[in-house]
Amino acid sequence: MIWVLFLALAALVLAPLGFALFRPARTTGRAEADLALYRAQLAELDRERAAGRLEEAAHRAATVEVQRRLLAAPERGVEGKQGGGAAILAASVFLIPALGLGLYLWGGHPGIPAAPLVERQEAAARDDALLGQLRARLEQTSPGTEAYRQGWILLGNAERGRGRLDAAAQAWDRALASRFDPALAAEMADLRIQQGETDAASALLARALQQDPADPRLRYLTGLAEARAGRNANARSTWRALLAESPQDAPWRALLERQLQDLP
Repeated sequence: MIWVLFLALAALVLAPLGFALFRPARTTGRAEADLALYRAQLAELDRERAAGRLEEAAHRAATVEVQRRLLAAPERGVEGKQGGGAAILAASVFLIPALGLGLYLWGGHPGIPAAPLVERQEAAARDDALLGQLRARLEQTSPGTEAYRQGWILLGNAERGRGRLDAAAQAWDRALASRFDPALAAEMADLRIQQGETDAASALLARALQQDPADPRLRYLTGLAEARAGRNANARSTWRALLAESPQDAPWRALLERQLQDLP
């Protein structure tokens, strides 16, 4: 009986997908679809904050992350309807629950209880030990090598994924000291903005813009750092200039317009 319930739940979750598949399709661009997704994510974050389920700091960090993805997304051309893609999605509505059930019956263990707190703490300790070993190994690597730089980038990514922003910043600092890269500088500046260190973020972005002055993400983050620092006039002029030079179909235009409207 429990498997029937699992299948019913999976069908319920995938019902919106099935509904979308059988609606009349229309031609749309990937950029438009991306923009709609990001708008929906931002609106959901606003609703969670208004309902009191999301603290202001968490809301701000999540909003910055959505904005980061939007600015990092490449521009795409307009795409028409693809019957093959729709067929694959339609098959997925039925195959995903069946595949999931089959895999669980083959290798799952429904009788195993949830991992207690002690086990989760032990797993976290093992992760800490592995990252510590990586850090120690990188300390012994020659600073001028690409392996050294890439290692610190990976370590920073791991630390950021665990929510340890200070440790991530320290690792990325080492990578940037090895070789300055505008893309990594943008990630670092984004992190600094989340930490409230807007002056450090602005300095990084100014240096990155010297190498890549047209990069929209660097310019957007420059405006964001200015806004977070309370320099609204600078943020407004930065974002207006970026908006004026952005293509009409650029997926970040709506984000810029919204940020400009929200400025005091």
